[in-house]
Amino acid sequence: MDRYEPLKIEAKWQKIWEETQPFTAHETTGQPKKMLAEMFPYPSGAGLHVGHVRNFTIVDVLTRFYAQQQQNVLRPFGYDTFGLPAENYAIKTGISPKDATKTNIDNFRKQAKRLGYYIDWSREINTSDPEYYRWTQWCFSELYKKGLAYQKESYQWWCPEDQTVLANEQVENGHCWRCGHDVEKKKMKQWFFKITAYADELLSEIDALDWPDKIKTMQKNWIGKSTGAEIDFDNIKVFTTRPDTIKGATFVVVAPEYPQLESLLTDDTRETALAYKAASLKKSEIERQENKEKTGVFTGSYVTNPATNAKIPVYVADYVLAGYGTGAIMAVPAMDERDRAFAEAHDLPIVETELVAWDAYGTPKTTYKMRDWLISRQRYWGCPIPIAYDSKGHPHLIPEDQLPVIIPEVADYKPDHTGRSALAKATDWLKVDLFNEETGQVETMTRETDTLDGYACSSWYLWRYASPHDTKHAWDPEAIKYWEPVDIYVGADHAVAHLLYVRFWCKFFADQGYLPFREPIKKLIYHGYINAPDGKKMSKSKGNVIDPLDVINDGYGADTLRTYEMFIGPVELDAAWDPRSVGGVYRFLNRCYNLVFNTAGVTAVEGVPHESRVGEENSQQDLRYVRNKVIKKVTEDIYKANFNTAVANLME
Repeated sequence: MDRYEPLKIEAKWQKIWEETQPFTAHETTGQPKKMLAEMFPYPSGAGLHVGHVRNFTIVDVLTRFYAQQQQNVLRPFGYDTFGLPAENYAIKTGISPKDATKTNIDNFRKQAKRLGYYIDWSREINTSDPEYYRWTQWCFSELYKKGLAYQKESYQWWCPEDQTVLANEQVENGHCWRCGHDVEKKKMKQWFFKITAYADELLSEIDALDWPDKIKTMQKNWIGKSTGAEIDFDNIKVFTTRPDTIKGATFVVVAPEYPQLESLLTDDTRETALAYKAASLKKSEIERQENKEKTGVFTGSYVTNPATNAKIPVYVADYVLAGYGTGAIMAVPAMDERDRAFAEAHDLPIVETELVAWDAYGTPKTTYKMRDWLISRQRYWGCPIPIAYDSKGHPHLIPEDQLPVIIPEVADYKPDHTGRSALAKATDWLKVDLFNEETGQVETMTRETDTLDGYACSSWYLWRYASPHDTKHAWDPEAIKYWEPVDIYVGADHAVAHLLYVRFWCKFFADQGYLPFREPIKKLIYHGYINAPDGKKMSKSKGNVIDPLDVINDGYGADTLRTYEMFIGPVELDAAWDPRSVGGVYRFLNRCYNLVFNTAGVTAVEGVPHESRVGEENSQQDLRYVRNKVIKKVTEDIYKANFNTAVANLME
């Protein structure tokens, strides 16, 4: 070609790649291996946007970089397909989530192939494929057998619009993150994973991770380990990290969710205190902790400070959290800023205190901010929990040879009035005959209608990539031993939730002998977002999403788009889309093409006079020097994930 025509060039090579499948990975000897992956996307109807392109292109650059170093590289791909968007779409349109998901995946795959990514398409996975979620159910079963999947009743965020429980991180300023409706607290029996059983190991191994410091700090804060003591104030057990300040405790505060709150109330305080409790339950924990105004009400009760024998009042206040410690604290306003603010607001005494020996008053205790992982969701479009209940309401595992528990088709995808998912409407599916070990009889039981939180599906997909079509194992032991742990993992979301959950599952399955390592990811690259040109986050509702195919089809091509996204700024920072800079990158690639084309034409000429050849040799020597210098710089930049300066060095 006489000029740079990216659409023709890219179409040619994409066709060749489609026919020859050169990116298919195999376990081989004699080469170092390298496995790279991105946090896989949710395939919405809107398709990929240019924010996804940043994520995928980082992985692609590194994949090609290591492949050119003669390493055996695996770069798989997958889709996180369960969740509320597909279910809400089904409720609105009547189109099955299964059908809508297939359409969306087909579109995502088409876009990814147009972007020219180095992907082993034979390892493509989809979390809502029964071939996949059969093994998600197996993972649940393994956790259940070891007592790490259990039920308990507790207050949960509830969205009355979507009719489902929400996790803390899915509540934004008192509203559902999906539909924007006001949320409320509801006491429900839910399923949990006992992640707290691994709290110490999850915390102790953070520092050794090759992860960004900010992500490691966020995980440490989320786990929130505190050492202190538990002290009894007339049957109200309080947790404190400063038991030596007990003589300065002038009041006790319990959380609004404190289980024995009502027993502390009097006829005079009951109405006010219960109204305060109801108002507090509408706030997120983040709001309660950040609120500078320390609100609260007197319960009407007093307890004895065991160190001073003084009678001190008991308050209920929302700055105390039920899940931290015992849900009750001794307030020492002379030593604690929050307690001082509360004391000043409620005209309570502030007593300066010496430090004292506390052994006679309390017992040592360690506590954590991290809660066990709530995994129940009242959704149709999720992985069915492999549990059924007998006539007494006791849970029983669905036997492994009956997995997967397939999601049944229903006529109406909306949850029923009780808050149960639409699975409750599949009356034939709802009943199952199982052997009851307690009675020794086969009994007709009722299936669980809650489904698993989508994070359960994404807690193990990295291991499924090693053997995505294995019908005998969730992951093949030999393939896992060869490919994993993942060498480089790239993403922009889920700094705590997903990354903490996958670490928890890794440690659990290592303990069961299913994994030969205890940390799933060697190196994490956590990148910023690509925002709209006005700096706002891209979203379909705002109408500011940019389709990568629009950029490609405008004549710029995939290479321009990919190069621009690597050049847009430091990988860890957010950046605003700038259409003018896209054109600048396109002109740069034009110059590269012309330089290569013209150089090739000059060096192929025969019969050049001797003097000209000498000049040419000097020129070539200078060119080799510059080229080697740039290669060294760019190589160092890529190792450090400084992709923007790598492009800048190439331009220079």
